[in-house]
Amino acid sequence: MPGLPFRGRRKPDAGAPTEDEIRAHVAGAASAAAAEVEPVPAVVADRTAAAFFDVDNTMMMGASLFWFARGLASRKYLNSRAIARFAWQQAKFRVAGNESAGDMHTIRETALAFVAGREVSEIVDAGEEIYDELMADRIWSGTRNLAQQHLDAGQRVWLVTATPVELARIIAHRLGLTGALGTVAEVVEGRYTGRLVGELMHGEAKAEAVRALAEREDLDLSRCTAYSDSANDLPMLTLTGTAVAVNPDTELRAVARSRDWTIRDFRTGRKAARIGVPTVAAAALTGGAVGGALAFRRRRLL
Repeated sequence: MPGLPFRGRRKPDAGAPTEDEIRAHVAGAASAAAAEVEPVPAVVADRTAAAFFDVDNTMMMGASLFWFARGLASRKYLNSRAIARFAWQQAKFRVAGNESAGDMHTIRETALAFVAGREVSEIVDAGEEIYDELMADRIWSGTRNLAQQHLDAGQRVWLVTATPVELARIIAHRLGLTGALGTVAEVVEGRYTGRLVGELMHGEAKAEAVRALAEREDLDLSRCTAYSDSANDLPMLTLTGTAVAVNPDTELRAVARSRDWTIRDFRTGRKAARIGVPTVAAAALTGGAVGGALAFRRRRLL
């Protein structure tokens, strides 16, 4: 695959792309191709500018993929031990930023294994219910208002997230946004295989997806805005003309200050004091503890 055409950042003398770069490129291209783009309204104030919002801890309190998995667990798709293990793996992926090759392989192979063999329509229907049950009340009103400002200005707004693209679309549609770029799972004959197409929508893969979408929709990236809470999203944040740090982790806050980026923090009190704490990991521990307690209680009752 050394001849794969990369967009944007590679230098002419950089040589053949690495395996990670190829995976990011494939994931980005697949995500952009899978993005459902609603027709441009007849009257649009600004056709070449757009906004891109991360989801976890930016648009939503906590990790959407964790809540999705937890909702599936309540429907007997997986048990409490599996959800705790899954959430811990996602926490390592999100927080570390420098995973070993072994870690990355494990995360890629298990990221969507819990839906393997399930029909896409079944998971989408469950996702609609799970959004209402566990996610709707976790949307940051402040971030939602930022997105609405772009819509009111006639700009299109996309979510860019590691969560499966099917769930990302649900969130985007419920919020009245244009669409979503998310992790693409392999589907054969209408069923998930449990494998990813390329990579999780993370880091450079997000930037690749935004580049591909911008090319497809004739967007001028210098006139676009990106929003995120995490330094892991610096490839996307530095790709657009304007970057905004929302509820930033410690590293992103420092970068934002050094580059004079706008910082918006909608957390208050105890939440704000937890800057840098991996929300997914905390949820994993909580989920594991709650699951263990429920399992113990069930055994006592038998």
